[in-house]
Amino acid sequence: MRNYSERTVENNQSYLGVFVAWCEARSITRPREVTKPIVERYQRHLFHLRKENGKPLSFRAQYARLMHVRGYFKWLARQNALLWNPASDLDLPRPEQRLPKHVLTASEAERVLAQPDLSDPLGVRDRAMLETFYSTGIRRMELVKLGVYDLDIEREILMVRQGKGKKDRMLPLGERALAWIERYVGDVRPDLVMPPDPGTLFLTNQGEAFSPAHLTRLVRTYVAAAETNKQGACHLFRHTMATLMLENGADIRYIQEMLGHAELTTTQINTRVSIKQLQAVHALTHPAAKLAGVRAAAEAGEVEASSERPELAKASAVAELFSQLDDEDDDGDDQEVSAE
Repeated sequence: MRNYSERTVENNQSYLGVFVAWCEARSITRPREVTKPIVERYQRHLFHLRKENGKPLSFRAQYARLMHVRGYFKWLARQNALLWNPASDLDLPRPEQRLPKHVLTASEAERVLAQPDLSDPLGVRDRAMLETFYSTGIRRMELVKLGVYDLDIEREILMVRQGKGKKDRMLPLGERALAWIERYVGDVRPDLVMPPDPGTLFLTNQGEAFSPAHLTRLVRTYVAAAETNKQGACHLFRHTMATLMLENGADIRYIQEMLGHAELTTTQINTRVSIKQLQAVHALTHPAAKLAGVRAAAEAGEVEASSERPELAKASAVAELFSQLDDEDDDGDDQEVSAE
């Protein structure tokens, strides 16, 4: 009814399912039986819970689970199913701000990109996917859903439709990534398509769209084969793209636009970036993008100069940026075990 994304609904069901199972194990079967001490006991349970690797749940993971529980009882109270909300005064843990665990350097990224076997048509497809991840920093599900007609070759733009939060956005596509995609579309994709053509850009050898888990396993294999001592898969390129552009001088608002973040409160920027300016900054700062011609445009004043900010504010904005990146990691690399 409220037009939430499928993944949001799945997360709600998953987190509430864990809480319901915990309650049932303690003979609590109805919402009215839940009291404030019981909710606080569940909070202590999450704090002491250990994953399969023996590590505790992060405070962000605990916060996410408790927020869903609190939201559930708030909804019950609003629907008059309960006379009061037992979780209304729950003291939630303070989520920590984390920087990414692993980020590839430009040379390490090139080693990963060089792993696919280009003598194999599927290797060409994989190289095109890796180049797309590296050039645009799009999310795993956004790449899975890409269609052939989401690619504007003439304008060198990739259209991401209904990304996270059901928002569309246009992204600049580096010339190298575009060349690999064109090679894949012209030489490889026609042999993978099973009529009727679904229109999906990247197809498996069965002619179907990738599942998120399949794509993660494939990318992780190439990352491991590159022997970079870095762990990760699809989301690793999202971190890498943002970090390298930042290191090469891109303003954080352009990176915000690339990542599709609706708001970074610490940047205090309310203006949106035009696709033309975003393309120019992407070409100036991304290691795999062509620089010739764009620098001249920048010198001519077509690219807006970054405003100077105090270093402390910039550091805070960067921390917020990567904290959001870490929160949205959907590759399953650090999935928490269910609290059963």
